This record gives sequence, structure tokens and C-alpha cells, in this order.
Amino acid sequence: MATNEYLRKPEWLKIKLNTNESYTDLKKMMRSKNLHTVCEEARCPNIHECWAVRKTATFMILGDTCTRACRFCAVKTGLPTELDLQEPVRVAESVTQMGLKHVVITAVARDDLRDGGAFVFAETVREVRKANPFTTIEVLPSDMGGKLENLQMLMDAKPDIMNHNIETVRELTPRVRARATYERSLEFLRRAKEINSDIPTKSSIMVGLGETVEQLYEAMDDLRAVGVNILTLGQYLQPTKHHLPVKKYYTPQEFAELKEVALQKGFSHCESGPLVRSSYHADEQVKSAQQA
Repeated sequence: MATNEYLRKPEWLKIKLNTNESYTDLKKMMRSKNLHTVCEEARCPNIHECWAVRKTATFMILGDTCTRACRFCAVKTGLPTELDLQEPVRVAESVTQMGLKHVVITAVARDDLRDGGAFVFAETVREVRKANPFTTIEVLPSDMGGKLENLQMLMDAKPDIMNHNIETVRELTPRVRARATYERSLEFLRRAKEINSDIPTKSSIMVGLGETVEQLYEAMDDLRAVGVNILTLGQYLQPTKHHLPVKKYYTPQEFAELKEVALQKGFSHCESGPLVRSSYHADEQVKSAQQA
């Protein structure tokens, strides 16, 4: 083969499928309430572990169609038409039904909306908290156009963790992400801390897109400079042949070394591994952030 476009997946990326009763029940509930999860839409490799074993899920609100076409993401792209104002209540009901102690709420990018979806996002946080006062809530929004008033609206709802992903290193951002910029994401995280320093912030980086270790260290430093508390590091996996190819598969040992560096740089918690995604073991990360 002339290029590295289709690297063979290593043994450590093999996934054990588990479709037990918890998995099928959760899937039925999501369909019955017309809810979307990033677990399904983004083809997360941990869906069987989270749904069948941990019984956790990451809700994806504001529809299933993203206005951006990032070259790493499997979520469908187009012009959304729906804005379901009853969605926050249905998410809250689902959290109750599942008995979740921690919930992650993310969303497609809605550049078609003036507020970037901030109002529905904030309402979802409020409805979940009203129905589930002992459930901790993590939000994972896009940069919502980089507008301070949109971020303020979401921060006013007081999530327990504000998560916004830079996804990759500075040098690769123009090739990997659509419309979003590296600096705007850092500014988003900086302003979140400025609005409410008591709310832990979190970000995630995919590896294997062609970055260098030095660039990863620089990205860690950039995140720490804006006060980010929690970092997740995971292997990029090409969802379809139309997406960016994998340039390198990092070994479990390399992930362990990256985690050690991240903790040395001052992150209160770092989840680092081949199958780690932004929401992986998110319930455990809350405890680390609160103790920091």
C-alpha cells in the first residue's frame, strides 16, 4: 500500500460487545422519547460498556443534524429545521428513569440559531436539576459562535462541569475542525472560568491525526493557561473512508506516559487511553474535580 490511509487496527482496540437487557432497554427508551445520544451518532466505541454495564449515556440535544462538517466526526451535517422546546423535559424524565448520578449533555453545533442553542441547553440543565436534584450535570457545547452572551446564558444555569473540546493541536485545527478555531476554543474555556471560577472546566484531545508529542505538550500548556482542570486523551478512529485517515495508533504505554505528563502539568484529572472519549468515566471525573 502506497499510503498510510488504512492502517491496520492494533489488538488493544478490539471492543467487547455487550447487548444485555440494560443496553436494549436504554435503546428502547431513547427511541420512545425521540432523544438522540452522541454515543450512537458519533459511533462511540464505548457504547456497549456504558449502556450495558455502567448504564450511562451522553444526551445529544438540539436535533441530530450539525451545521458544521468537521473532518473527524460521524454526526450528520446539514441545515437543521427542528428546535424542540419540549426536549429539556424529556431529557430530565429520561435521567430520572435511568437513575443517573451523573449526566452529560452535549449538542450538535447550531450556527443557524442566534444563541447557538444556548437557551435550550440552559433549559435542559435546569429541567434535569429540578427533576434530579442529586444528579451532577456536565455540559459539552460547541463554541456557540464564540459569543459571550451565549456562554453566559449556559453558565447561568450552573452546570457542575463545563466541557468544551479543542479536539486537536493548534497546527492541525484548520484541517480537522470546521468553523471552530483553536484560539476561540481557548477563549471560550477562559471566559467560562472567568464567569464562574467554581465550575471545573474540561477539554479533550484526539491523537493519531499527525500531531507531534511536542505539539500535544503545547496544547496541554495552553489548556492549563486558561485554567482547564480535566483533560481526556483518546485515539482518533476514522468513522468512514470520507473522514480523515489515522496517521498513527498510540500504544497503551504511550497513553500512560501522556497521562503522567498531564498530571505533572497540573490537571486535577486525566483520562488517557486508546478508547477514551470526552464523556468516558465522566462520573469519576466529577469527584476528582471537586477534590482538587
